[in-house]
Amino acid sequence: MCAALNTLSSVAGPNGANKTFTSVTTNIIIKVGNNPVGAIKSMSVKENRRIAMIDEVGTDGHIDSVPQKSTDITGSCSRTRFDNLRIAAAFSRPYIHTAAQRVPFDIDIIDAFAGSDPSTWLTTKIKNVWISSISVDYRNDDFVIVESMDWEAETIYSILGANSNAVPAAAGGRNLQIPQPSNVFELSTDRGGRRGALDAFGLLQEISLI
Repeated sequence: MCAALNTLSSVAGPNGANKTFTSVTTNIIIKVGNNPVGAIKSMSVKENRRIAMIDEVGTDGHIDSVPQKSTDITGSCSRTRFDNLRIAAAFSRPYIHTAAQRVPFDIDIIDAFAGSDPSTWLTTKIKNVWISSISVDYRNDDFVIVESMDWEAETIYSILGANSNAVPAAAGGRNLQIPQPSNVFELSTDRGGRRGALDAFGLLQEISLI
C-alpha cells in the first residue's frame, strides 16, 4: 500500500497497483424495507445537537463543554417523479400527502463500496422517520417533475455486515491509529444498542483517547 508521506492518504494499491479509494454515490443503495428507492437525485442526512459552553465569573474562556440536548436527526430527499410513483410511494408509503402519515418508517442506506461480499457492506439505519414536508416544482423551462421530501427521525446507527459490528471495525484503509470506542456505551450507541451514550454511568471518569 503506497501512501502520501504527510497525510498517509492512500495513493496506490499493494505493490503500487492502480486502485480507486474514493467512495462514490453509485455504490449506495437506499431501501425502505425490502424495496429500493429509485430515481433519487439527492439524499442528505444531518445529525445535530447543541453544545453548551460552561463559563464562570473570573475566568476569560470556556472551562468546560457538554451536550445541551439529544441529537436531532433530519434529512431530505430530491427525486425525479418516475415509474408513476410520487415520492412518498417511492418510499413504500401508500399515500401521497404528508398529513396521511400515521406511523413512522425506517430507511436503510447501504454502502457497498468495500466489496461484493455483504459482510463488508456498511448499513446506516435511520429509525422511525416522519415526513415533515413534501414539495414539487412544475416548471415551464424543464418538463421533468422533481419532488422533494424533508423528514425527521428518532435515531440513527450503523452496522457492518450481518454481524452488527461497530463502524470502527470498518475504518481501515489508511494506516492510521484510529482509537476504538473508549467504552461499551459508545460502541453500543454507534450500532443501535442504546439511544445515546451520555446516560450511562461513569461519565465524570471518562478520559478522551485522542
